[in-house]
Amino acid sequence: MATYYPSKAQLPPLPPPPAGYPGHQGFPPPPLSSGSNVLSTAAYTLGGGDNIRIDIFELPQYSGEYQIPAGGAIQLPLIDSVSVQGLTLEEASEAISQAYSRVLKRPLITLSLLATRPLNILISGEVNRPGSYPLALTSGAGTRPSVQFPTLLQAIEKAQGVTLTADIQRIQLRRPAARGPEQVLVVNLREFLETGRLPQDLTLRDGDSIFVPTSAQVALNDVRQLSTASFGTSIDQPRTVAVLGEVNSPGSYVVVGGNTQTELRTLGFPTVTRAIQLAGGVRPLADVRRIQVRRLTKAGGEQLFNVNLWQLLQQGDISQDAILQDGDTVIIPTATELTPAEVSELATASFSPDKILVSVVGEVGRPGFVEVPPNTTLTQALLTAGGFNNSRAYRESVELIRLNFDGTVSRRTVPVDFAQGINEQTNPLLRPNDIIVVKRSGIASVADTVNTALNPAANILALITIPNRFLEFLTLLGITK
Repeated sequence: MATYYPSKAQLPPLPPPPAGYPGHQGFPPPPLSSGSNVLSTAAYTLGGGDNIRIDIFELPQYSGEYQIPAGGAIQLPLIDSVSVQGLTLEEASEAISQAYSRVLKRPLITLSLLATRPLNILISGEVNRPGSYPLALTSGAGTRPSVQFPTLLQAIEKAQGVTLTADIQRIQLRRPAARGPEQVLVVNLREFLETGRLPQDLTLRDGDSIFVPTSAQVALNDVRQLSTASFGTSIDQPRTVAVLGEVNSPGSYVVVGGNTQTELRTLGFPTVTRAIQLAGGVRPLADVRRIQVRRLTKAGGEQLFNVNLWQLLQQGDISQDAILQDGDTVIIPTATELTPAEVSELATASFSPDKILVSVVGEVGRPGFVEVPPNTTLTQALLTAGGFNNSRAYRESVELIRLNFDGTVSRRTVPVDFAQGINEQTNPLLRPNDIIVVKRSGIASVADTVNTALNPAANILALITIPNRFLEFLTLLGITK
């Protein structure tokens, strides 16, 4: 059966509305509370998916609830369709009133928002997961609950936080306008971190876009502060980084928070020192004062900055242990000069290896490979290898053969004095792959010559105590024949 709608002429005149009636033109509906951020209904624009209720004063048969379709035009009795897309509640009420004024005398329209659609927000720039995100409005308690609108901070957290190259002092909130150019609001989240104040209203609207620009330079203190914020990158997120230069095992590593040498991976930050630990620790010639970090940005560029781990060791400047980002490259250069004191202190650092491998060959109690702490001296390595063979060793000096990292080989004679402390001339600190050669005494050499003449096989048996690898190497150097 067709529904009958009376014409405008057939309708009885309506009495004037009471003064201050909320639906009267010129009297906007009451504000819609949004929890800690109060956003009036005039700030919310309608769109496809919203549920609204339209009440026409003293005409309940024409009142009803509607869900706005994708196009934004709702079908209404008597007047066909009215588009409310992009209009505030007040503007939509005015548009519907004007449409009904063609068939009704002085229509009084009340428009209320029953349920909101999710807001579609675009996030780009220096965030970990740029893209489009639907953010739902949260209802409160009660029969007529208030609504909490999503905020800019919540949107950034939805995108897994900002990167370490983000300039959080110039975040742009771009808002399209139904009439005229888009609005651009610049937000300074650095001020929020330092003072706790947000001078702008950061509640979002449908269609808003957020752009996080790239910072011009890296400030190490700011990076650590940003990493502790809720809208920063989670410290639990693994980061793949490359570690090159003066480390024992250069390559690509996945760095996470916590101590890389234990199972406690949920504590601390994924820092430069943790990456170096994974790469086997620094070599003795590492220049920890000029470590360089290369960092890629979302804009396709590259940021370069230096960290000084010596300043961390000497002054406790924790900011020098820079927090890493996925895709970073850490480069440890070679030092041009290091004092023995510096080498000794560096060897005890957490980012140095726990053990180094050296070789002690010749007339000692246990010749071969010796695993010692990185700050071990020559005399300590001799004692670790069982000390001199009392009946055969030449005790005045030993040969120290060093395989340099540039491919060259250095060889020198070092006098032995077990009473000496660390001394580069008489008791130097050892480096990985050093070789200590303990020669035979004169008496042992004469005895071996006689034995060789009497029993040629004895010479072969004596050489068994020296690993073949080092025997070949020592032969090339002219130490053995």
